[in-house]
Amino acid sequence: MSAGSQGADGGPWLLVIDPQRIFADQASEWGSPMFADAIPEITRLAEAFAGRTIVTRWVPGDEHPGSWGPYFERWTFADRPDDDPLFHLVPEAVGLTDRPTLDVTTFGKYGPELTAITGEHPQLVLTGVATDCCVIATALAATDAGATVTVVKDACAGSTAENHTAALTVMGLYEPQMTVRTTDEVLGDL
Repeated sequence: MSAGSQGADGGPWLLVIDPQRIFADQASEWGSPMFADAIPEITRLAEAFAGRTIVTRWVPGDEHPGSWGPYFERWTFADRPDDDPLFHLVPEAVGLTDRPTLDVTTFGKYGPELTAITGEHPQLVLTGVATDCCVIATALAATDAGATVTVVKDACAGSTAENHTAALTVMGLYEPQMTVRTTDEVLGDL
């Protein structure tokens, strides 16, 4: 990451997207088979990004406007109160940052709540779950808004290995605004 691609205040931000029980638990309909392999890489990155790490949580919210109504009709198991234990962080993610979690009711996490922390055109290093849902939705919105995005492929977990690879392939098409790298490559540049 070059100095020109850093955030407005001089450094990149690590965004850990949705390291929650609903995505880690293999018994969950949304459990990622890749989650257990991604979390150690996320932890390594968070140690290097101390003070510049943001952890998000997907929560369903109380209202389901527009297409969210049919979505929750399809995925009724996830239509629970935001404080349900299913939406808690996994133990490994507790303590990755001193900041409170950024709780968002949409797949994409890029928006005013995030830019209030990072600035308008930050350098974001994305990790988390699912590569083929919340990670790609965040990456595309951030890139469109002018952020420089690095997706850390071995610190992300897809719904399946195939969907993970497909999402990474799509995100790799957005260079130079968005790059796909490994944890070791990102750490080597810090």
